[in-house]
This record gives sequence, C-alpha cells and structure tokens, in this order.
Amino acid sequence: MRQSQQRSTFTLAASILLAGLVTACGSSGSAVADPTTQPTPAPNTASTNISTAVIDPGDGGDYSPTLSPADFVGVIDNPYLPMPVGSHWRYEGESDGEVETVDITVTGQRRLVMGISAFVVRDTVTIGGELVEDTYDWFAQDSTGNVWYLGEEVKDYDNGVVVSTAGSWEAGINGALPGIVMPAQPVTGDVYRQEFYRNEAEDMMEVINTGGTLSVPAGTFTDVISTRDWTPLDPDTIEEKAYARGVGKVREAKTAGGVGYAELVSYTLGT
Repeated sequence: MRQSQQRSTFTLAASILLAGLVTACGSSGSAVADPTTQPTPAPNTASTNISTAVIDPGDGGDYSPTLSPADFVGVIDNPYLPMPVGSHWRYEGESDGEVETVDITVTGQRRLVMGISAFVVRDTVTIGGELVEDTYDWFAQDSTGNVWYLGEEVKDYDNGVVVSTAGSWEAGINGALPGIVMPAQPVTGDVYRQEFYRNEAEDMMEVINTGGTLSVPAGTFTDVISTRDWTPLDPDTIEEKAYARGVGKVREAKTAGGVGYAELVSYTLGT
C-alpha cells in the first residue's frame, strides 16, 4: 500500500489542489472508527500541468486510533473491498512506458496483529515480465464494516534479487498505526489515513465520487466509487482509484507524478 510502491498509473490531464482536509478516521463506541463523521470537503481548483496536494488531514498529526480485537469480525465482506479467501484479481497496464501486471490474491493465511486476526493478501508486480515487487498485506474488518490496514511485508526486486524492504511496517510496532482503506459507508469528501508509520508509510485517501459507472477489460461496472490517494512522503504523486460494488478495485490511475495505468482484466472471487 505504499504510495511510492504503487507504480500502476493512468495519464489524466488534470490538476488538483486539496486544502483543508478533515480526517474521518476517528474512534467511537468500542474504539472502532466512526465512518459517519463528516469532514469538510476539500475545494478543488484546476490549472495546467501542475498537481499539488496540501498534505493536511486536519488532525494536526495527532492520530491515535485505539482498536480492540473484540471489535473485529472473521470476514472481510465490505461491498467495495471484499476479500473472501481464494479471491484473485489481475490488473494490466503501463508504468512509465513499460508493460505492468499486478496480481492480488487473498491467501488462506492469517496473521495476528495487535491481537487482531488479519487476512494475509499477496500483491505481486511485474514490469516487462520481471518481478519488481512482492508484498504481503494484512487487513481486517471491524464490526461496523470498515476495512483496516494493519501492515505489510515488502520486498522490492531487481534482476531477481531483493534490493529493498523499505516501507514494511506492522501496526503496534515502533509507533506504526493502522488505518482505514475502505469505509463501511463511503461518502464524498470524507478523508482517511490509510496507514501511519512516520517517514515510511503515510498514505491518505479522500472519497471523491460515488455511484459511478466504469468500463475496463474485465467488464462494465456500475455503483463505482472513486478515491484520490496521496502521501506526504511523495507529495508530487497523486493517484485515483475506482472500486466496484461486489468486485473491489477495478482501476488505479496516477494524476500527477508519473505516467501509466492499471485496469482489472480478470477476477475470481473465493468463498
């Protein structure tokens, strides 16, 4: 989930100024973040060939979600990010002129993170037929339907050799904190921290559209939501992603900081 790791991008001639973002990633009741909190939507202004994200979710850097294992369930069935065991999604596109393929698989493995039983999801990226990334991500869903991101084990490859594990983190270790990658009820204008491991993994997300329609090689999907993703670790890079109800992510696209795209070409949902 590292923003710098997400090389799959799509060329869009647009520019965005995000200002005054207010985080929706608080906590309520039994220490589960309240997805109904309504932050002030960020105003957008367009210009030419320049895209800037003002990195401020409105929490002043005071981000401290408190999670309890009792608040989590044993499935991930959020309609926009379902993760039944055995599911597989394949994406194809380009990254700075090179052919890119991304495979995501929900393994049957689980990992205990902060006392929470998290699903292990493998994400591999090949460019020009060569493996460049092999990552294991850890996700769990709370009782209200929010999907939380609890960490990742990253391996970057060059010519078949691991050259970096930068960006790896685990919630509860060395100050790393979990974040919401998909709210139970996406609302346009809501902003979330997806992860927080200072100077290593600080992705953020804003819901920018709901109820859309999108065609990709895998088909035409309705009831699509769109998000804008960025990180202060690479503020010149902005991505937009689309998620279809009952399917998950169907496209991701870079609107600043690079050229390329990745679209869903096939998928199989497990049980």
